[in-house]
Amino acid sequence: MNETHTDIGLIGLGVMGSSLALNMESHGFTVAVHNRTSPQIDNLVNNRSKNNGIIGFADLDEFVNSVKKPRKIMLMVVAGSVVDDYIEKLIPLIDQGDIIIDGGNSHYPDTIRRTKELESKGFRFVGAGVSGGEEGALKGPSIMPGGSVSAWPEVRGIFQTISAKVEDNEPCCDWIGEDGSGHFVKMVHNGIEYGDMQLICEAYQIMKDVLGMSNDEMHKVFKEWNKGELSSYLIEITADILKFKEKDGTYLIDNILDTAGEKGTGKWTATVALELGSSLTLIGEAVFARYLSSIKQERVEASKQLSGPIINFSGDKEQALKDIHDALYASKMVSYAQGYTLLTDAAKQFNWNLNYGGIALMWRGGCIIRSAFLTKIKDAYENNSELRNLLLDPFFKDKITKSQAGWRRIISIAISNGIPVPAMTSSLSYFDGYRTERLPANLLQAQRDYFGAHTYERLDKNSGEFFHTDWLSKND
Repeated sequence: MNETHTDIGLIGLGVMGSSLALNMESHGFTVAVHNRTSPQIDNLVNNRSKNNGIIGFADLDEFVNSVKKPRKIMLMVVAGSVVDDYIEKLIPLIDQGDIIIDGGNSHYPDTIRRTKELESKGFRFVGAGVSGGEEGALKGPSIMPGGSVSAWPEVRGIFQTISAKVEDNEPCCDWIGEDGSGHFVKMVHNGIEYGDMQLICEAYQIMKDVLGMSNDEMHKVFKEWNKGELSSYLIEITADILKFKEKDGTYLIDNILDTAGEKGTGKWTATVALELGSSLTLIGEAVFARYLSSIKQERVEASKQLSGPIINFSGDKEQALKDIHDALYASKMVSYAQGYTLLTDAAKQFNWNLNYGGIALMWRGGCIIRSAFLTKIKDAYENNSELRNLLLDPFFKDKITKSQAGWRRIISIAISNGIPVPAMTSSLSYFDGYRTERLPANLLQAQRDYFGAHTYERLDKNSGEFFHTDWLSKND
């Protein structure tokens, strides 16, 4: 087939790829699809397509020729070598100025590399983070595109049409910036997602093990929280999960193995924070908590040998629930503050011009971390585009101050009862460290100079002037 008529080509018909194709079709776009194996093509075209707007091609050459020029070809395949393999297959078949879009969870350095390589050959490349899972892809995801700047006007119409919409029909999709910035922002989104989920799990364990609450009681609490300032997709689904029963009447949550999986984006976020020297403690702890959960058998054995305090709570249950709420809210503020600090550090490192308020807008619908909270972040950066830390915005400064007492109380209760709360405690430690004028790093610098002659600066001297002391000399 040589006739050129489809609006976009899509390769990879897994859950996300198929759902995106159906989303595009439902908005009036014609979509050429290709997959490594034919059954997925036949199923999508013949069984799931509603109005014949999806056209399947087993032959890659015919697939490419069916797409209008400049061609827009979107890859929804496994991140890594598979993306590179398809790019190599497409290069001989496409024309100068055509656009290849990677909609998978690729690591941002790969996107930086691919953008440079394709642009050097006269092609254009877009690395687009897509969030929202199967439902989001089908009904409207959050899309975070970056890469070849000239490609944005070409892909904008489709992306903004199929994305989730918030107030005033604002699309949860806008241009992020150069080369790997789109995938970087998606990576940070996923890191924040790790943090949010861990914080909710810690709140759940305190309620369950310290307060002795039933699944039904916890369901009602989370359902109520979802009506207020903690309103979010993750709080909403937590309420749903806690009430879900199996056919025998037991709660499903109690039958699920307590080991958590991960696909790498949380680890990437923590790793790049270390590389850029950005303090991302909460997300790091959320990743490590998943690793700790994965050694189930070892934990079972350890539980027989290592003892902790006997849980004994005799306080005010309602006050404790308010404190858990405040700790969850305050920790969430820290998580986003750290995430946005990482974004600003990366923008500096890679010379990206990021719209921080716009990123919050993109996360307000369609994605996993969507919440009412994000509107306040958008407002904060609209009020001050140079904001260095979210906690210094007047709204967040006021809220974290008001949440502080409950935050400290419930962490103390958890620790004294032997309940692990790594995300909550790391967020509080970050807050206390950030607000402390003088940290004990002066002693640390003295230690470094003592054993390694690494030198130090002095408070009473000019910045940039370094000193070394012979610490073993006689000090009179």
